[in-house]
Amino acid sequence: MGMITDSSTVSSGSAPQLAHPPTPVPRISDPLKAQVESFNFFYANGFQALHGINMPIADNQVTALIGPSGCGKSTLLRSFNRMHDLYSKNRYEGRIILLPENINLIGPELDPIEIRMRVSMVFQKPNPFPKSIYENVAFGLRVRGETNKRYIDERVEKALRGAALWDEVKDNLDKSGFALSGGQQQRLCIARALATDPEILLFDEPTAALDPISTAKIEDLVVELKKTVTIIIVTHNMQQAARIADYTAFMYLGQLVEFDQTNQIFTNPSNPMTEQYLTGRFG
Repeated sequence: MGMITDSSTVSSGSAPQLAHPPTPVPRISDPLKAQVESFNFFYANGFQALHGINMPIADNQVTALIGPSGCGKSTLLRSFNRMHDLYSKNRYEGRIILLPENINLIGPELDPIEIRMRVSMVFQKPNPFPKSIYENVAFGLRVRGETNKRYIDERVEKALRGAALWDEVKDNLDKSGFALSGGQQQRLCIARALATDPEILLFDEPTAALDPISTAKIEDLVVELKKTVTIIIVTHNMQQAARIADYTAFMYLGQLVEFDQTNQIFTNPSNPMTEQYLTGRFG
């Protein structure tokens, strides 16, 4: 599934420059949960960060976005749940379709708050709220107007179990989220994201600030979570992408260079630029 084929020859240590041809539409055999179509993104200052992205997102699979810093990975990820709406004059073009309803996630008629309940995000650094463990997880439910304590109790427990944190905190739910270790705080943030029963879960380098043991727990959790939710993860860790992703997208200078099954990307990439990046020739 080689994507951009007009890349420049890369000499050792140098980075290629890209034109902006339309990205071909990758085809995959797995059922889809979302589809990025002819997607462009412009920041408020007019800078175009993404160019003509076409990309499928497989249902109940992990899709990894890789590429050097500044290539547009996080910009694309944050478009899925309209995080860019928090800053005025940022602009989307194209569509991000949520299936099977055929909803355009970036359509102006949709409420971004509701979108963020259906497409939840976990950030690079753990960011628990200055609240109890219980209230951190219950936050999204309360934003939705939920007041039934029994229902909230059930959802909080289910989310904490889903984040593999329940057994560690069940006797201390009134404890501050800040009292947890870094790895536990990140799993608390995952529980908070799971509480609203999202259809897609976005991870923006979720282990970058964690130790190896906590990283392994998060990776195991991601693999377990894909049984019930579709996952998109941005990572700079090539070994992590190889370990946990079913599909991998290599991005460079705001374009999708190559998209394929992860094993294919890492063992036999179609685009020479992908191989050059993976072998450390640039980036």
